Amino acid sequence: MFNITMIKEQEFHKHNATKEEYEESRYYLGTKKWQQMMCHVARPMFWTYLIICMALVCFAGLMSGLTLGLMSLSVVDLEILIKAGHPQERKNAEKILPIVKNQHLLLCTLLIGNAMAMEALPIFIDALLPAWGAILISVTLILAFGEIIPQAVCSRYGLSIGAKLSIVVRFIVIVLFPLAYPISKHSALLRRAELKTLVDMHGNEVSGELTHDETTIIAGALDLTQKTAKDAMTPISETFSLDINTKLDEKTMGLIIRKGHSRIPIYTGNPTNIIGLILVRNLIKCRPEDETPIRDLSIRRIPRVPDLLPLYDIMNQFQKGHSHMAVVVMSKDDASETVQKANSKPTMLGGKVINLVRMINSSFL
Repeated sequence: MFNITMIKEQEFHKHNATKEEYEESRYYLGTKKWQQMMCHVARPMFWTYLIICMALVCFAGLMSGLTLGLMSLSVVDLEILIKAGHPQERKNAEKILPIVKNQHLLLCTLLIGNAMAMEALPIFIDALLPAWGAILISVTLILAFGEIIPQAVCSRYGLSIGAKLSIVVRFIVIVLFPLAYPISKHSALLRRAELKTLVDMHGNEVSGELTHDETTIIAGALDLTQKTAKDAMTPISETFSLDINTKLDEKTMGLIIRKGHSRIPIYTGNPTNIIGLILVRNLIKCRPEDETPIRDLSIRRIPRVPDLLPLYDIMNQFQKGHSHMAVVVMSKDDASETVQKANSKPTMLGGKVINLVRMINSSFL
């Protein structure tokens, strides 16, 4: 870049120079400027920068065109073309499908390549032209040959162009993988709250494909990791249980039928001292007139779980089939606080009951 200052005519008059001398100086300076420009063009770096600028424009146009051409082809469209397209379309779709499968990585790679080319172009043009010329030429080249023309061509012939350049795209993805992969991985993941909101939006829309029950179950499954046993347990005071010495007479059998539970906790002495449970279906062989004591029945073992145990862990235990009911016991910190309060006010220590149905109702419904 050159900055040649022309000598003004007024300055010649100040030094008593004639008009002929002024014209001669202008001719000399013009000839010298032309000679300097020719020397600048003849320098090896000039042509190197010029070739680099042309390559950057072509690369930016390639990235821009492939961004529109490849991203407009979905995986479903390509699979349809592979199965039911023309022979040439099948070949092109088979070449593009492995690349388009990871669309977010491909998009990040093409955008990074396009941004790198567009940012580097003004730097090299600035070495050839003044600053204003570098800005004007770079904007014109990028707009015409880096955006409009490539996108117009690739939007129409995206399948064939993408197939022919599939090897080039694979190479670019490999080269830019260290930069593109973390960006694509980070942006592709949704936080739990965002995913729940997205599910709610699908369910609340009039034309949504998810029903209210489906969205409720999905939202409950997302919240399940944050809930513990104490969030789904039933207090002992609200639990229907029987003492081990209770006799299964007509009154007790009628009470069991009215309650409608499939499992009944059994305690001894204090209702908080639960020792097991009985299955109501096993009582079908008991006759009310026999007044059979519960201690003579087969009392099943009932597991105990801490109150801070996540509901997913409890569900996994229930799915093993050993029991669908468990006793929730307080953690040591909660127990110590309760004991301190018990000195001034009588408090019933012990567990609370959680069962599979209660857990499902509190989490999913």
